[in-house]
Amino acid sequence: MKRATVAGFVLVVAALALIPPFASGYVRSLLYITVLDVALAYAWNVISGYAGYLSFGQVTFFGLGAYTTALVVIHGHVAWWEGALLGGALSALLAVPLGYLMLRLRGAYFALGMLGLAQTFQVIANASGFSGGGSGLFLPPGSNTLAVYYWTLAIAVLTFVATVFIDRSAFGLRLQALREDEQVASTLGVDVTTAKVMAFVISAIVPGLLGGGYAWYLTYIEPVSAFATRFDLQAVAMTILGGIGTVWGPLIGGVLMSQVSETLAAQFPQTYLMIFGGLVVVLLLFLPRGIVPAVSAALARRRARA
Repeated sequence: MKRATVAGFVLVVAALALIPPFASGYVRSLLYITVLDVALAYAWNVISGYAGYLSFGQVTFFGLGAYTTALVVIHGHVAWWEGALLGGALSALLAVPLGYLMLRLRGAYFALGMLGLAQTFQVIANASGFSGGGSGLFLPPGSNTLAVYYWTLAIAVLTFVATVFIDRSAFGLRLQALREDEQVASTLGVDVTTAKVMAFVISAIVPGLLGGGYAWYLTYIEPVSAFATRFDLQAVAMTILGGIGTVWGPLIGGVLMSQVSETLAAQFPQTYLMIFGGLVVVLLLFLPRGIVPAVSAALARRRARA
């Protein structure tokens, strides 16, 4: 089963790598958005799924990566991928002090604090002349969307591999321990602060890297799109639907929600959000723990009967 799973995953990644050069612009754009959403869902799953800190502010680092790339491309005349790497590095550096501060909060306070942090960065970008203010920044035309797609696909694959490692490592066990009961984990010798900050930094690097590619993909960036709350909300919904705190949950939930959302938007452009929201509610009512845990429980019951 493990070999079959690995082989299936390799085949899917190979197909995603081979299809875009021969696909239409619409299909390529759809694949890019799907891969982007999956990567963001995996990043959110580290801090919220494994560590248990519900976050609505990881888009802070996405916007930071986008603006860093735009600024260094425009003023420094460097390659976009170098700007994206710089955005990821700055996100990691900023996440360390922010993690020590924000992770003192728990539950709804942490979620609201991260949401307020994202809004604060949006206001700063909107008021700063260096970042173009509300008018935004225009990047040089002629961006290579295919290169951005492969950049995003590579990051998505790396986040999946990192999630597999976290799920099977002592670090992942420490995160799950503090998710269940932080005080008990600390009593048992877990360095709670270090584990939380490490998870926070990991979940910040990925959006920082993705934001740079997103800015180059659009060739334009402004505060509302760079710090859009919808990125966080989509990551939350996708991970919960697939199975929070699991390896396959963000992938399954991300692919399903992206395709269903795109189909509904094409068929019902005026009411698709209402229909899509209703479908998500129904699925969560019947599968409150997500798709992956429900399937795993069904297989376990079948093995027990056998």
